[in-house]
Amino acid sequence: MTTARVEANTVEANLEALVEFVERHPRLAVLGGAGISTASGIPDYRDAAGAWKRSPPMQHRQFMGSHAARQRYWARALVGFRTLGDARPNAAHRSLAQLERLGHVSGLITQNVDGLHQRAGSRRVIDLHGRADRVRCMGCGANRMRHALHAELEGLNPHWATTGAAAAPDGDADLEADFSAFRVPECSRCGDGIWKPDVVFFGDSVPRDVVERAFALIEACDALLVVGSSLMVYSGFRFARAAARQGKPIACLNRGHTRADDLYTLKVEASVEASLGALIRRLEARVAEGRLNRRPA
Repeated sequence: MTTARVEANTVEANLEALVEFVERHPRLAVLGGAGISTASGIPDYRDAAGAWKRSPPMQHRQFMGSHAARQRYWARALVGFRTLGDARPNAAHRSLAQLERLGHVSGLITQNVDGLHQRAGSRRVIDLHGRADRVRCMGCGANRMRHALHAELEGLNPHWATTGAAAAPDGDADLEADFSAFRVPECSRCGDGIWKPDVVFFGDSVPRDVVERAFALIEACDALLVVGSSLMVYSGFRFARAAARQGKPIACLNRGHTRADDLYTLKVEASVEASLGALIRRLEARVAEGRLNRRPA
């Protein structure tokens, strides 16, 4: 048998195993990561071995403690957020939304901050690390949409609007320059508050209510499906560990090494978009043939 045929047979067997996994577990929790959004043009941080592809992102303490760090962050964000702001849901987002509509998904915990799952139609989404399209004053708690702050930043720093650089994963850019003259506005409500994206920076803690909702989803599910995540960050890995402690099967659809490789019942190393699309087609075919009942979403 040729290598190509062996690989094709392996892919076919893995897809069939994934279909059977979903069929066996009617209340599925999904834990998703950056690998779901890369086809939408949003880069990820890690390679197939789980190592950093670029410098680690902004640290919470650094952002809060240094005006220079905030100048650097918002200047880079003014350039790089265009990619995240213009991104559209891809086939993987749409397939996960359809999986929910078919009644197979009880809820989705996403480590991404792009909001693309909701735009694709997923309704039961827990934004573990927040949403990048909103900003919050760290002094008084005021909220505003990020595009409004960016309009203000452009008005204060007009020449930065035409600067070009490669986009980074969380809405900033791979850009080094002299940021010392970049003007960052303070909160107009309290007068001196720091505007911060409404996301969990590295070194910060996920809000307790969000963690509790995610653990409640794991508690209520029959099994966990990890999609597009290396789970190298503990904030996501802990939910796979919790599912394993509860004796719940875990399947993974992700290329390369993950932190939870020893916890999986099934691991499929293949394209996220293609595999989820094939999964949906097979489940819908089985519904049409009467071999599988469509569950209420």
